[in-house]
Amino acid sequence: MTLRARIQTAVSLVYPARCLNCGGLVESDFGLCSACWRETSFISGLVCDACGVPLPGEDDGQLVHCDACLQNPRVWAQGRAAFLYDGQGRRLVLALKHGDRTDLAGPASGWMARAATDLLQGDPLLLPVPLHWTRLLRRRYNQSALLAQALAARTGCDCCPDGLLRRKQTPMLEGRSRNERHALLDHAISINPRMRDRFLGRKILLVDDVMTSGATLSACSRACLDAGAEEVGVVVLARVSVL
Repeated sequence: MTLRARIQTAVSLVYPARCLNCGGLVESDFGLCSACWRETSFISGLVCDACGVPLPGEDDGQLVHCDACLQNPRVWAQGRAAFLYDGQGRRLVLALKHGDRTDLAGPASGWMARAATDLLQGDPLLLPVPLHWTRLLRRRYNQSALLAQALAARTGCDCCPDGLLRRKQTPMLEGRSRNERHALLDHAISINPRMRDRFLGRKILLVDDVMTSGATLSACSRACLDAGAEEVGVVVLARVSVL
């Protein structure tokens, strides 16, 4: 056994790995216990190619879209999500977003990488969805930027944490209709002019914590495409399945 392995074994005896959600003992670091894993709705099988929501039926390799994406086509090309925004999944997102659980970004990036395997091909530029500076000041960190940076470290993709700017302060979107969300975000997001050269002809992968209506991601996608990006995809930690 190497010295490093012996040190890791000794550390694990003193500080045994704990479940990220409930704190119970687990076999490896940065994981969920079996109970929390079962209660987290990880997405697999057939999904909508545009928004990542799970669909009934078998995955036969054909691209399919949910009714919402057929009715209102997305600005971006493809989208994926790691799990549904309910139960334990919702608690994990809220812990990362409002509970100072920045340690969740690392393992969460692994779940997102698994969900977005195809979207991570071709060396995309990872861009987090931005916060307005007033909200960033209150929260002290942008959870989407933490996820993007952790995903970049895991996959080797390039990341530009300040590539997008939220120019307009918008009210909380929770509880608002799809049309209201899109109206509030109109012209709210733009690219950072100092980063414009990084967008030209580039494949972009937007990173966020939750997708609800997709209004924020649509605004980000338009800004990227207007700046000359070749294509935009999105990956989120959690997807709201019923609007």
